[in-house]
Amino acid sequence: MVAGERPRSGASDAASWCCVVALVLVVGSLAGGAGEAEELEGRGGGGPPVVVVRGARLAARPCEELYVVAEGETLHGISARCGDPYILERNPHVHDPDDVFPGLVLRIAPRAGGRK
Repeated sequence: MVAGERPRSGASDAASWCCVVALVLVVGSLAGGAGEAEELEGRGGGGPPVVVVRGARLAARPCEELYVVAEGETLHGISARCGDPYILERNPHVHDPDDVFPGLVLRIAPRAGGRK
């Protein structure tokens, strides 16, 4: 024991080990997230199937209040197709209209006679 150091109790050792184990589990789960991206891209196995919507199927998607952006879509295109020119005002989490990516969830107000 070093001069001036207090003796540690068994409870503080146990608490320290619990914190270390919890930290290792958190870091391990974050590292496991990289593997999920590979599964979504089709390189891994066992993950849920990914459906890529393109062409006519993309245009036929319904305009609902919660809208998930598909690959190849733009904010301008979604706005024109769904009849909602105020998408940016309803979605403060979108800071740049050019930064729209697949999987982004948008809140829109589709026009009354629009596709549903």
